[in-house]
Amino acid sequence: MANDGATMYKKYSIEPANFLLAGEAAEQIKKILKQLGIDNALVRKVAIASYEAEMNLVIHSCGGRLILKVSPDEIAIIAEDDGPGIKDIELAMKEGYSTAPDTAREMGFGAGMGLSNMKRCCDRFFIQSEEGRGTRVEMSFVL
Repeated sequence: MANDGATMYKKYSIEPANFLLAGEAAEQIKKILKQLGIDNALVRKVAIASYEAEMNLVIHSCGGRLILKVSPDEIAIIAEDDGPGIKDIELAMKEGYSTAPDTAREMGFGAGMGLSNMKRCCDRFFIQSEEGRGTRVEMSFVL
């Protein structure tokens, strides 16, 4: 994926089931946005959405990427993975619905709020998934 004219482009590789590193990419994104002087309220929304996306990659995927793109008029966060995909996106978007394994739930994750929290935080939300192939979530935040 090219940087598409973004003034800043950063890609983070996310390992599946690595709860020790979970949240580090979202923390780095938050730090970068603060250094760029982005409004604290917007930084908070992007950080929440990034964290939720990163946790979904850790819990549900076979590995993936979290991408930050900053341009003069928006911040974009893209989460993409290599599978297993979402069987029913409409159901997955419902608050409280979760397919997280017991191991994630025992650590306090997998409450079924990830996708809905992501959508609530951003100005534009797009999700595409194919079972067995993977999922791509695009979120944009207007500056």
